[in-house]
Amino acid sequence: MAKYAYPAILTREADGTFSVSFPDLPNCFTVGNDLQHALEMANDALCLTLYDAEERQRDIPAASDLRQIQASTSEIVTLVACDTVEYRKYFDNKAVKKTLTIPNWLNTLAERQGVNFSAVLQMALRRELNIE
Repeated sequence: MAKYAYPAILTREADGTFSVSFPDLPNCFTVGNDLQHALEMANDALCLTLYDAEERQRDIPAASDLRQIQASTSEIVTLVACDTVEYRKYFDNKAVKKTLTIPNWLNTLAERQGVNFSAVLQMALRRELNIE
């Protein structure tokens, strides 16, 4: 899980839409109604592709140098960034039940104080994983 930036090629189609492809990720492409929409869709497509690769524990290719991307004069080459941690927070936010073991004395003290065990575990995991 990380932050990524990949070069994308935006091509204006005859109908005025923009198609988007990623030279380093051949199965990652999308389209937008206009330039802004195409960039939004590019971010979503990139995050989904990289999220899927992370979930399947597949190798994620290094991003090419933007200056090395060959494009025609009718194409726009730009970087598209995404953060798969933020993507996960938004799209994969269902609760899962975990069983854990703590000493009885600690459980008793925490219950007396009204500690929310789920909240404490989430905070501890975020700290341990360096996730804001």
